Amino acid sequence: MPETFPPSPEFAAQAVAGAALYDEAATDREAFWARQARELLSWDQDFHQTLDWSDAPFAEWFVGGRLNVSYNCVDRHVLAGRGDKVAIHFVGEPGDRRDITYAELQREVSKAANALTSLGIRKGDRVAIYLPMIPEAVITMLACARLGAPHSVVFGGFSADALRSRIEDAQASLVVTADGGYRRSTASLLKPAVDAAVSGDSPVSKVLVVRRTKSDVAWDDSRDVWWHDVVDGASDQHTPEAHDSEHPLFILYTSGTTGKPKGIFHTTGGYLTQTAYTHKAVFDLHADTDVYWCTADVGWITGHSYIVYGPLANGATQVIYEGTPDSPHRGRWWDIIAEYGVTIFYTAPTAIRTCMKWGDDIPAAADLSSLRVLGSVGEPINPEAWRWYHRVVGGGRCPIVDTWWQTETGAIMISPLPGVTATKPGSAQVPLPGINVAVVDDEAKPLGNGESGLLVVTEPWPSMLRGIWGDPERYRETYWSRFEGLYFAGDGAKKDEDGDLWLLGRVDDVMNVSGHRLSTAEIESALVSHPSVAEAAVVGATDETTGQAVCAFVILRGTATETADSVTELRNHVAKEIGPIAKPRQIMIVAELPKTRSGKIMRRLLRDIAENREVGDTSTLADTNVMNLIRTGLTTSSED
Repeated sequence: MPETFPPSPEFAAQAVAGAALYDEAATDREAFWARQARELLSWDQDFHQTLDWSDAPFAEWFVGGRLNVSYNCVDRHVLAGRGDKVAIHFVGEPGDRRDITYAELQREVSKAANALTSLGIRKGDRVAIYLPMIPEAVITMLACARLGAPHSVVFGGFSADALRSRIEDAQASLVVTADGGYRRSTASLLKPAVDAAVSGDSPVSKVLVVRRTKSDVAWDDSRDVWWHDVVDGASDQHTPEAHDSEHPLFILYTSGTTGKPKGIFHTTGGYLTQTAYTHKAVFDLHADTDVYWCTADVGWITGHSYIVYGPLANGATQVIYEGTPDSPHRGRWWDIIAEYGVTIFYTAPTAIRTCMKWGDDIPAAADLSSLRVLGSVGEPINPEAWRWYHRVVGGGRCPIVDTWWQTETGAIMISPLPGVTATKPGSAQVPLPGINVAVVDDEAKPLGNGESGLLVVTEPWPSMLRGIWGDPERYRETYWSRFEGLYFAGDGAKKDEDGDLWLLGRVDDVMNVSGHRLSTAEIESALVSHPSVAEAAVVGATDETTGQAVCAFVILRGTATETADSVTELRNHVAKEIGPIAKPRQIMIVAELPKTRSGKIMRRLLRDIAENREVGDTSTLADTNVMNLIRTGLTTSSED
């Protein structure tokens, strides 16, 4: 039997969410969600129908309701007399600090909304955001939400080409960026990537630039505008408009199994309901006393849901940190926890495993006694890392909530409830109250305890994606075509003997690297765009630090010659085309790739090689000798 960690009686007695939630949701799921929506949010106009699923798989939640997300995240807390409460403790990597109260946040968001309006942004216009982890990122997102202008946040580590493709797909008319940000004690430039992304024929008319690093940047007076010139002087009075519950809130691009990124879009009422509910219940949030910290970047869905919208809707106080956990030293995270008395800490298994490697003595040097709940997000956490997190960071007293969800789901779907669940190291355990999932076989037959299969969601949920921007058919095909009436998540899962869920990672051609989804097709396209590459195949191989690592098999063109620098050049080429996060851990130059008789590359066999396993069944290959050729002839790179 797996080891379990039940909540202490003291914790359970004070817990926000109790076991009764499961019964309530099972009795009347729609009534359960209607209660969450009305109790957690302020509505300008109440909804008359909780769910309309008549045009499945296109859902409408809280039909007829009208609200403003920015008002819910900021103004209503000020109006309730909590304006002096700190919303954000900002810590810059160089050591600068800034505490922003809810009243100050209201003024800053209002000024930003007025400035965006002066730059021509209207309801329905799309705004691209390419910023470091600074308060202006949160302020811009909330200003867009206030105006009803869907934002598209692009992770600052993505390349100019990746940014350009996202700007063009969303037809964004404005980009908000910075001269740069700080990462590992170095000022990293951002604006040059924006300049390249909006060069030539672009829908972008204005680029709004935050001065963060005071780096010299190129300037186009007809297009570029400094933040301090238009935002700082704007009026701090702005009346938010109520938007329909199904008005688009944001687009967030994620890797697809084709080379083209998918613009996942979420709407207003359902998304905010589920992010507020899950943030409060899963993290046992006591907003008056807790200090919450999620270490994600706002460029990913975790930053949207559990830095911006969930915590602020709940009136929480949180920490936002700009840099990396090892700048200027490996104890930076733990010092911040001690300084601000952080009580709830939410991070990724990759980061936990990295801190494990650095040693127990580093967190032990800081006072972590304020912590009371720990969370994990991004990929399945292995039991060893879970136990280390519990023992060393949590002092053996903090419940761990191992959360499963996706960009597409918008909010947490499967997780322990910290005051209810006896947690198991490595298991996400059970769907939250109000969420219905199953593990099925290839014929959609539900599997029992002790069996492994495919994870599906069986009923619509409030924060579900409403589609792929501009491509409803791709939405149907990607998520709803494999099993009639079921959302297929793309992840494998197993049920243990107790019925608890263990996530097994991706089963399609998307890799999960440090919690970030990367498309094999997108990286293959980047490799083939290099003049020396004829063909490429990419797989994700198990990596003890990042969960999965990118491994590429490359066939060179006949005119190209393999040199000692070939692999380094190709790895750097991928980083330039997509971003450093997509840089392959290994590139193996081979003469052939394993293909079926129909020409399909057998990535399963390549994964066997990448993970140094015995190669599986090769009987379906057009040439069964290929695997021997690969094994004997490959050249392997090592990490930089």
